[in-house]
Amino acid sequence: MSAPVSGTEPFARRAGAGLVRAAAWYVLFTLLQIGGVLLLTGMPLRLQGKARLLTSAVMLIAAVLAGMLMLLYDRRPVRQLGFALDRRAIPQVLTGTAIGALGLLCALLPMLAIGALRFGSDGGTLTAYAGTIAEDYGVLAVAAAAEEAVFRGYALQVLAAALHPVVATAVASAAFAWAHAQNPNVDAVAFANIFLAGVLLSVAFLRTGSLWLATGIHVGWNWAMASLADLPASGLEFFDTPLYEPRLHGAEWLTGGSFGPEGGLAGTIGFAVALAVVVLMTRPRADQEAGTGTGTGTAPRS
Repeated sequence: MSAPVSGTEPFARRAGAGLVRAAAWYVLFTLLQIGGVLLLTGMPLRLQGKARLLTSAVMLIAAVLAGMLMLLYDRRPVRQLGFALDRRAIPQVLTGTAIGALGLLCALLPMLAIGALRFGSDGGTLTAYAGTIAEDYGVLAVAAAAEEAVFRGYALQVLAAALHPVVATAVASAAFAWAHAQNPNVDAVAFANIFLAGVLLSVAFLRTGSLWLATGIHVGWNWAMASLADLPASGLEFFDTPLYEPRLHGAEWLTGGSFGPEGGLAGTIGFAVALAVVVLMTRPRADQEAGTGTGTGTAPRS
């Protein structure tokens, strides 16, 4: 086995090793995901209604398993992937959820203040409402964890060690934005905001070493937007929350229109607020200050 990427190696060697490892992870991930999807084609009819959830679960398992295999190859503990099963996991998810929801609230406040977003009544009951938002959180949590394992997992980590955390963040955020490029109603503003979201989530991981925190921020934003506010999420409308229905009246440059808040200035404000909170609540790891990005990370500052 070759040694893991080290900040003491010459830059050219580190860069080459990092790119090779990231590529190896991607090949493993792709093969595992294809295998999982093939297994899904034979799933019982009663499970086909859960196809979206199952597809996200396959992506999550493939990304995590590929990352664990690469870490074992690197002779590093698998906990360094960022999903350590310890007592900090749940608090970090909840903290992240609060940060993501706060960011989305800050995105909606200007729209509400000028009447660009209003809510009208809709059918349903409180019981149906509670059940819907709880189920939506679960579905969105699996999807968020899957995307974090892909875009803030092993590949980002080795690129941060081999190149520089800033370079790795830019690459991962561009890939994250590109993954949404085929969504309905996407435009340049939406693309830029998704890139900014990638920066937010990359910073959350790189400063703490916790994919739990990044997952919490990701699901908190999406849940508050798509379930609690019942707005489009990145141009997609998968959910329908009972009791109320949002109506947009303002300019699309602010509200994002049919792409959702991420397509307008409102989304920029929300992501910027969430990023500021993350920076204020966490401190850089010693390895990030040195520019190597190889440490295990710490929990968020209390």
